Amino acid sequence: MDSEPFPWPSSPSPLFPTTLPVVANILEQGEEGRAWLAKLPSAVEQLRELWQLRLGAPIHGGSCSWVAPVWLPDGASAILKVAWPHREAAGEAEALKIWDGRGAVKVLRDDPSRCALLIERCEPGDPLSEAHGLSVAERLHIAAEILAQLWSAQVPERTGLEHVGAYTAALADVAEERMDRLRPGFDPGLVALGARLLRELPSTAERKVVVHGDINPGNILRARREPWLAIDAKSMVGDPCYDPWPLLSQIDDPFVLPEPLPVLAERFGLISEVVGESVQRLAAWAMARELDWALWSVEHAASPIAFGSIDKVRAFAQLAEL
Repeated sequence: MDSEPFPWPSSPSPLFPTTLPVVANILEQGEEGRAWLAKLPSAVEQLRELWQLRLGAPIHGGSCSWVAPVWLPDGASAILKVAWPHREAAGEAEALKIWDGRGAVKVLRDDPSRCALLIERCEPGDPLSEAHGLSVAERLHIAAEILAQLWSAQVPERTGLEHVGAYTAALADVAEERMDRLRPGFDPGLVALGARLLRELPSTAERKVVVHGDINPGNILRARREPWLAIDAKSMVGDPCYDPWPLLSQIDDPFVLPEPLPVLAERFGLISEVVGESVQRLAAWAMARELDWALWSVEHAASPIAFGSIDKVRAFAQLAEL
């Protein structure tokens, strides 16, 4: 992280504390990140005036966005999100408009020039990841039903959303480069298979949908308009089976069990039944995406995570019958 001073409110500010995760993360982007952070306070103020908002203290969870609760002139509450402009954030506004509140929060207003969104606020807002009163099967069922709603939206003939295939082909290139450069000791055949799947799976999809892109259990919140709604989309257009992997990896950790494969098979089966996609295809995407994550972990010096992840790659490949 760049430790040099950067332009930021010189006096303590409840709206822009230096402890926000987004500050540390965006500073790692170098001069571009510093420039964005320098402009952030004025951008938030301009949006406050433009949309006549009353601002609350920012939420500390975001790593690439400044996010805060706000109140509209009529007293209704919402969320203001100002994102660091990057590839994964590019499709969020369009996807939310396409979904129009079906399975996800509604977008109230957007300002593409500032990469800003005014969106529906989920209340009480506790995430599915913390719904400990529900069983794993119940939580997976909720998430799968959310996905089914999102995927039911018609994809516009003309869209600015990136295609899943373009994104995952780039992931495959990076995976192969990391394998050659870092030499982590992974099975070369397994890595080659994962890279091939990242390139080939998108072109064999039987349907094309607007995918969420990051449907982990922390991005599904309890709400009032609907019991649960998705947030923080990193949306693209393409194969729906790209989506479910974070749910299998993050709803809990079946790999701590003595026999994880039967549990994984049951969970893939549950999702398959709800969304209407085959277990083998869901598992093949999980294998490919887990491989990308394993090599990302090696790149970022998280070796224990990486080697645990490569064990998951093997398990997903077995479930996919590869």
